[in-house]
Amino acid sequence: MASLNRRKFTSLAASAAAGLALAARGGLTRAAGPNDKIGVAVIGVNGRGGEHIREFSNNKERVEIRALVDIDSYAANKKADLVEELQGRRPTVYSDLRKLFESPDIDAISTATPNHWHALCGIWAMQAGKDVYIEKPICHNINEGRVLIETAKKYKRIAQTGTQSRSSAALRPAMEFLHGGGIGDVKFARGLCYKRRKSIGAIGDYPIPETVDFDLWSGPATLTTPKVTRKQFHYDWHWQRHYGNGDLGNQGPHQTDIARWGLGLMRHPNKIISYGGRLGYQAERDDANYVDAGNTANTCVSIYDYGDKCIVFETRGLDVDDSADEEVNKLFGYSKGNKVGVIFYGTEGYLVQESYNKAIVYDKDFKVTKEFKGETPHFKNFIDACISRNESELHAGMTEGHLSAGISHLGNISYYLGEDNRVSRDELSKMISGVKSYDDNVATVNRTIKHLEDNKVDLEKYPISLGPLLTFDNESEKFIDNAAADALLTREYRPGFEIPKLENI
Repeated sequence: MASLNRRKFTSLAASAAAGLALAARGGLTRAAGPNDKIGVAVIGVNGRGGEHIREFSNNKERVEIRALVDIDSYAANKKADLVEELQGRRPTVYSDLRKLFESPDIDAISTATPNHWHALCGIWAMQAGKDVYIEKPICHNINEGRVLIETAKKYKRIAQTGTQSRSSAALRPAMEFLHGGGIGDVKFARGLCYKRRKSIGAIGDYPIPETVDFDLWSGPATLTTPKVTRKQFHYDWHWQRHYGNGDLGNQGPHQTDIARWGLGLMRHPNKIISYGGRLGYQAERDDANYVDAGNTANTCVSIYDYGDKCIVFETRGLDVDDSADEEVNKLFGYSKGNKVGVIFYGTEGYLVQESYNKAIVYDKDFKVTKEFKGETPHFKNFIDACISRNESELHAGMTEGHLSAGISHLGNISYYLGEDNRVSRDELSKMISGVKSYDDNVATVNRTIKHLEDNKVDLEKYPISLGPLLTFDNESEKFIDNAAADALLTREYRPGFEIPKLENI
């Protein structure tokens, strides 16, 4: 199937721009239809894409789902049945998103594809004159995020990041409270992903589902041999760095986005260091030779030094029952089960983001003093901005998405570069104690080790990996004197699926 090149997309965008003057609503890519609804397409309908369908269906007065795109024909047609049931009209089904972008009936797209497709999908859509809603992380690497920002600027597109907490009726007033000095001076936030993740199975050559077009699924990622190294084709790509970014890049962008928001940080960190590993699955299988198909860390601590402020993000993928520290248990109000959120440490107390719809304020004695609750109408915010053409109305534009995804990418880069640098407990404590942070670094090491030991990880046989301390330049978005780290700011792309260079957008 012929691919749409940049020249053709530019032509499409020019045609769309000409239509803007005719649009009664103003700013959309087609003239207003008889019912004056925004025509949307959902790209990637499995998993999170189903939530996109539900959200758009809840806005039927202003939105019509006119197309679905998925490389799995079974999933696409099953969701098309659902859309027809919800809105009374069956959407057109595509397997190739490039064909979709040629349609004048589509004003906006949302994408919940695997991470490696996020940026190119958004770039092509904006070049074709469509507004975009891109799931987090909006990019698979740092370079892609910058290209998305510049593409949205050039084509004057409304572009929203799927960090829905930015629209939370709980989190928005909680952030105002925090910024107003509600818990005193705040320089430190800890993001938590204490979330049980089981092994995705042994590495191997597994069959591709018959309904899946693997060539289109791979898209920008180079084709692999064997084609599939994981047992479950869908979702488990998250734990393979060729396509996903681990939980640091899956759950992480939600919590690190909130941490940045609360600390008022509109820049990348100055210094980054990570330690951890993919640990514990050998013990679960009672097989010392077991090799999990995933190659991202299931246990990881990343420290982000912003100079005057600091963020620490902790991922724990093994059993988290009673393996968190006492402070976290008190602030979340329970010891057993997953704990996913953000803790802000102030001079007068704590603010805890406990869920997308709830935040709690504690005093220094861990007594609750205030609560914030509310829904998260993030898709409504996107639709509002598509109609008004006012980018400033967006709660999570591309710059926010780039900076929050960037935290994950920078943390992963340190981990990947140090993956073979395995250290003992004493070596880790000694080396990490000298890293600048508003956290007690050694206490965090000790809690992490306790979590691993509680899960029967033999740290002498499977020691923790320690990444290098990296220095990052915000202006150039490059590392200081580290070519190996710079190489991981982008990736190798397949011909026909390349991310355009900034000068060629």
